[in-house]
Amino acid sequence: MLRAPAVVMLIGDLGSGKTTLAKGIVQALGVAPPEEVLSPTFSLVHEYEGEPKVYHLDLYRLDTVPELETLGLEDIWDQRAIVLIEWGERFTSELPGARIEVRMDYDGDEGRVIEVCTDGSEGQPR
Repeated sequence: MLRAPAVVMLIGDLGSGKTTLAKGIVQALGVAPPEEVLSPTFSLVHEYEGEPKVYHLDLYRLDTVPELETLGLEDIWDQRAIVLIEWGERFTSELPGARIEVRMDYDGDEGRVIEVCTDGSEGQPR
């Protein structure tokens, strides 16, 4: 049901499954197999060519808005693409308001609780 253009912010603690979910989304869209989807922690942005094009961002290592601005995100927002963002909650005011937020929390040893909100409506599942 995910269609471009869309911004999906993946929110959760380290190890909560953000990159695993990104792998599943990219695979489900038919853009790349999961083994080719790696965390962009050090490169900050990975681009997957396909229909739709998918961008996978990881903002964990960024501390300031000027650092974020060096990524040229305005060009990405203007494309008909799916944009998956890890650690985007650190810069919510700089991200599009029309977005999907997927919150992942631990539920015991192996389980996860996943909450999906739209349009940046934090805490209001839809």
